[in-house]
Parts: sequence; C-alpha cells; structure tokens
Amino acid sequence: MRASSGMVTAIAAAAVVIGATYLQGRMTDRWTGRNVAAELQQSAERLEKLFPKKVGDWEAVEELESNPEELERAGAVGHISRAYSNAKSKARLSAFVVCATPHDASGHTPDRCYPGAGFEIAETEHRMTVPLADERTAEVFTGTFRKSGQTLRVFWTYGVDGRWIAPQIARIELAAAKAVYKLYVIIDETPLPPGVGSKVCVDFMGATLANFDAALREQTQTGQGTL
Repeated sequence: MRASSGMVTAIAAAAVVIGATYLQGRMTDRWTGRNVAAELQQSAERLEKLFPKKVGDWEAVEELESNPEELERAGAVGHISRAYSNAKSKARLSAFVVCATPHDASGHTPDRCYPGAGFEIAETEHRMTVPLADERTAEVFTGTFRKSGQTLRVFWTYGVDGRWIAPQIARIELAAAKAVYKLYVIIDETPLPPGVGSKVCVDFMGATLANFDAALREQTQTGQGTL
C-alpha cells in the first residue's frame, strides 16, 4: 500500500525533529549526565586567571569595559577585554576573549556584528595560518571593517582541545567540545602602512596563544582538570 502524501510529510517532519533534538543534545551534553555548567564555569575561571597580561614585548595596559548586551549575545560565561601595547614597536591593539558553549561561541561573528553597528565590510573574511611561539600553528579568520574613515582589522579564532581553529561551519565542528574560547584581536589600521596591522596582530597572537595554551597544559599536568 502506498503511503499518503500526508503521512510522508509527517514522517519527514518527525525525522527533522529527531535529528535536531539529537544535535541539540550533543551540543548541550544532555545524554552524558555531565555537569556541563560546572565544566563551563571552570573553563571560564581559567580564562580569567591564565590569559596572559604580559608576554614577550606585549603587556596589557588597560582593562576595557565590555558591553553587557554583547556579552549576553555571545553567551559569555567568562571573558577578558584588554588593550595591549608592544614595548618595542609601541603598537597597540585590543583583545577580547570569551568562554562559552559551542552553540553560543559559534554565533555573533564580526561579519555579522560589525555591519550591524554601521560598519561596511572592506576586506571579506578569509583564513590565515598563524605561527605560534611553541612551533605550532593557529587557524584564524581576518577581515577589515570601515566606518567614517576608520578601518579596523579584526582577527578571530576558536580555542578548543588545545587547538585554535577557524571552522567553516563552527556550530557543527565545535559541537562535541565541552567549552570554547573565542578570541578577537582588533587593531585600527587607519594610520598604518598597508600590511602592518596584520603583522602586528600575528606577532601578538603567536606569543599570547602559545603562552595561554602552556598555562592550560600546566594546570592539566598538576591535576587541576582540563578545558
């Protein structure tokens, strides 16, 4: 007997609901019985404690105020927002890092939020590989955004399981993680010669991410848990 079109539609709808429920369960660890909230809070505390204020020639010079609405949209459980300066070159940039669930961390990307704040996309986002000081590499996205004659270059990347990645479909590729660190590095390129802004940010990320990852590994080795 052939199924009616209504039955086919109902079966298809049920399959979509089941699939979405399973994916959401994976994202929230509904099926594992783990205390996800406690694990997320632990990772957030590590971020606020261990993300370096001074590394190499870079030093934090100001704690920046964060917009509560932006933090809420980002699902931030923990965060840092700082201005850094390089002692030798005098270059200055800002770094913003949040700790969030994979679901929350995968949304609210610069290509969405900057245009929403009145910026136009000047350079479309693209991937780069950044060499780290410990001889590893990090995958990052970068692009530029322009408004009222000002051009900002933004880098962003996701930290998970000791790696920094730039996934094409973040919500899917990050779904199995316990918690995710999401880093933004921002520099005003307006007064800089072409290419200098990128070099400055790459230098900062190379030193800072290697330092942060080493601190996280040290906590793991001393029995204080993992990310």
